[in-house]
Amino acid sequence: MKLPAWRAWLVLAVLLTSFAALIARAGYLQGIHNDFLKQKGESRYGRLIEISAHRGMVRDRNNEPLAISTPVEAVWANPTDIALNPRQMGRLAQLLGINPAELQKRLTADPRREFVYLKRQLPPDEAAKVVELGLPGIYLTREYRRYYPAGEVMAHVIGFTGVDDNGQEGMELAYQDWLAGKPGSRKVIKDRLGRIIEDVESVRVPQEGQDLVLSIDSKIQYSAYRELKSALAATQAKAGGVVVLDAKTGEVLALVNLPAYNPNNRERLDRERNRNRAVTDLFEPGSTLKPFTAAAALEIGAFKPDTLIQTAPGTMTIGSATIHDAHPHGLLSVAQVIQKSSNVGAAKIALGIPKEALWKVLTQAGFGHPPELGFPGEAAGKLRPPRDWRPIENATLAYGHGISVSLVQLARAYTLFTGDGELRPVSLVKRSEPPPGTPVVSPGTAREIRRMLEMVVAPGGTAGLAQVQGYRVAGKTGTAHKLEGGRYASHRYVASFVGFAPASDPRLVIAVMIDEPSAGQYYGGLVAAPVFSAIMGSALRLLGVAPDKPGDVALPVALEAGAKEEV
Repeated sequence: MKLPAWRAWLVLAVLLTSFAALIARAGYLQGIHNDFLKQKGESRYGRLIEISAHRGMVRDRNNEPLAISTPVEAVWANPTDIALNPRQMGRLAQLLGINPAELQKRLTADPRREFVYLKRQLPPDEAAKVVELGLPGIYLTREYRRYYPAGEVMAHVIGFTGVDDNGQEGMELAYQDWLAGKPGSRKVIKDRLGRIIEDVESVRVPQEGQDLVLSIDSKIQYSAYRELKSALAATQAKAGGVVVLDAKTGEVLALVNLPAYNPNNRERLDRERNRNRAVTDLFEPGSTLKPFTAAAALEIGAFKPDTLIQTAPGTMTIGSATIHDAHPHGLLSVAQVIQKSSNVGAAKIALGIPKEALWKVLTQAGFGHPPELGFPGEAAGKLRPPRDWRPIENATLAYGHGISVSLVQLARAYTLFTGDGELRPVSLVKRSEPPPGTPVVSPGTAREIRRMLEMVVAPGGTAGLAQVQGYRVAGKTGTAHKLEGGRYASHRYVASFVGFAPASDPRLVIAVMIDEPSAGQYYGGLVAAPVFSAIMGSALRLLGVAPDKPGDVALPVALEAGAKEEV
């Protein structure tokens, strides 16, 4: 059968047109729009590798290292390149500390994946053994692991980082952006086995993290940790906390919580131990709030330090509630109400002034507001507005019931008395110069309260065990029942002491809280005051603060009568 000639010409025309289109397309792709082919080619041999940024160090105020990043390796695999026999699989699993079945599962879970971590943060010497196996599809990537030289002594301040070297708790979390820096990247050429054969270019240079210098003094921190740990063991307490402030600058020189944890062991972290109780937990301050009641009364001129108050017969009934003193005292001056820690006396002072006057001093002293320490999760506490106070609540607030505070808040509030009526802002970062304070009460009122707080530590007061040989000390004890189911538990207490020294020119403010002491003693004067004394004495010597009571000999203390305060 003879085919028409035009059909042959048609087929030839189609073929020539197709070849022309292919030639044109090839010319376009290779000569004009060549990005497409380059991209496809580079995807087969080119890789963009991230370069980790070195995390900044955390140091104390004396430049002692508190957090250091050390280089480690991450072992990863490309499942599409893996072809391991059982012997190689077993050897690799052994070096990585992984069950062979688990390793096999990771490699075969999704065959289309080109990246899967096998082990993170492997020490360099162990990673070198993995490299020596020479297994195809197994690679290493440089990482950094955080190391904390002080361990649990600094745990609640520093916090820790996760497996990706990002802050998870404490200052590591609060200053994540400052410490972390920004990772870089570089473009490389790899062969079919994934080995780098050429470094093409640096795409982005990593920006290293910046160092962070804290206000913490490691020596004072360790002293506070040691004394608190010893006290908790002696009193069989549930927990405890210590805050040490520089009275001049508001810097936190020590912040300790127990129980603690080891931040170098991230595998056994317990949220109950992780939290910074001194910043996040609230408690009723008890009698440590009485100086603020007295300050409010003195500030408006309603009372003077020598104004007499009848506290006999040691009880006071308001509605259906009765306020008790542990010991009947009779007629007491305002100064003696603070010295003897009379609940009845404090309640009568509070009821003798406008509610707004007391609330103003308390709220301006920082209660009911976060201390703005810059720490994650810091609590604001609870202080209700005066319009909601019933008479009994007004009275009990005078001695620290019906209000909740954190230990940092309480320590900061006492800078009101050390700073001649000005409240100091607090900081966990070292300051170059003292910040201005916020006026709350007059310098005269602050000095009068300071004299009253010295009487608390002197013979006849409730805090004889807070004395520090060679120094004049001022402070206030506190003992409060704990709330349980909306009611006060009869045998669960929080013991506290807040004080400062030298009283003539205060340098340090120290707050101590002991949660649920259960070895027989629970008064703040017996449980918390000795801890204050030990830490304060050590800290003043470390800082080289001159004694303001030379030739002082420690005075004997009547423990049973002198160290009890009202609950």
